[in-house]
Amino acid sequence: MKIAIFSAKRYDREFLSAANASRHELRFFESHLSEETAGLAAGFEAVCVFVNDQVNATVITTLDSLGVRLVALRCAGYNNVDLTAATKHGITVVRVPAYSPYAVAEHTIALILALNRKLHRAYNRVREGNFALDGLVGFDMHDKTVGVIGTGTNRDCGGANSCWIRLSNLGVRSTHQRDMSIVRCALCGAG
Repeated sequence: MKIAIFSAKRYDREFLSAANASRHELRFFESHLSEETAGLAAGFEAVCVFVNDQVNATVITTLDSLGVRLVALRCAGYNNVDLTAATKHGITVVRVPAYSPYAVAEHTIALILALNRKLHRAYNRVREGNFALDGLVGFDMHDKTVGVIGTGTNRDCGGANSCWIRLSNLGVRSTHQRDMSIVRCALCGAG
């Protein structure tokens, strides 16, 4: 299958080419898919798009006229795709059903640690040659409990509305809390 890949970055080329293993003919375009660039899909059976690509009714009509039969999204969201128009034109739309819950959880912990240690401020100060610690000192996260509200489909939280994580030597133990009326923030005490 010939696939036009829009909004392609270097890492897209690297990982998609490796995963493809020459099964399909891939052509990478740095430009976003839009009404102005849809013509680039001429001769392709499928397009692969990302979050900033526009797959509205006009683009769908153009893709249909070019013979495109499949729109594959490299993301979970599909708010940038006119599904009604795709159905009308017989174009199949597929997407990533979910991302790694481990990667999402790890990123959340990374953000918590970065905010606690004020890495965003420290980075800017160091670039300016200022190595003073004033206003940059965080606190130990050891044995703190962190609440994550709105866990989505992260099954590690048992489908609960929130997940409470006890940080101990950065080992993680999770518990589940459905009754939000008893929840208090472990960091500031707010509830």
